[in-house]
Amino acid sequence: MAPRDSTVPADVSDPHMMIDTHNLTKGFPMTTNLLLIRHGFTDYVAAHRMPGWQRGIHLNDEGHAQAAALARRLAGVNLAAVYSSPLERAVETATPLAEERGLTIQVRWDLGDLHPGDWTGRTVNELEHEELWPIIQAYPSGVRLPGGESFQGCQARVVAELDAIRTAHPGQTVAIVSHADPIKVAVAYYVGVPLDLFQRLSISPASVTALAFQRLGPRLVCLNYTDPLVIEDPHQGMREAKQAADAQEV
Repeated sequence: MAPRDSTVPADVSDPHMMIDTHNLTKGFPMTTNLLLIRHGFTDYVAAHRMPGWQRGIHLNDEGHAQAAALARRLAGVNLAAVYSSPLERAVETATPLAEERGLTIQVRWDLGDLHPGDWTGRTVNELEHEELWPIIQAYPSGVRLPGGESFQGCQARVVAELDAIRTAHPGQTVAIVSHADPIKVAVAYYVGVPLDLFQRLSISPASVTALAFQRLGPRLVCLNYTDPLVIEDPHQGMREAKQAADAQEV
């Protein structure tokens, strides 16, 4: 079942406080901090394949190692709650964080991935030949994926869910495990980046993006934080897929 689709992003004018940018564990009084975490590595990520809302896509060995390392990296952060997309790869990433603190993962449907509809399971290499692909790169705010979700709709549902979460946790820090596109469109909304430019943001597997909310609005504390720093090669998965295809033809 696809997530609901709407077109009007939620309001972000509710009063909240800001974060100490030098340390994620030290917020000023009444700071509300959202740590947006992308799920760990999967075989679909490696192949640059669109998983969407397919069930049964789990973290691979590298992804489980990333989830464990993430929990260690955030061990000093006082988390009030851990939220997650309902998809397995997100829940599996959230599990070490929650278990270490004795917290129950709170699953929220609207934190789920962009719904790619008819493009589910297809690779970026395949989709580059679709007529709609260049339009998505230039004008995503005007696009709905075939049989799937619009980028505006994805942004609206994710921002509405994040607003609900931060309203429920004034003065606290919470971890929220989601997916690359939902995190990117949410960050774009909160920092005032046009939706048509959201793909200029990069969100790596198991990365942390921190948003802090104060009386005058949201502040981006860090984007795509990984330890060690990861610079992704956007063509690596396509090269590996081509090599595998070539090997099968031999």
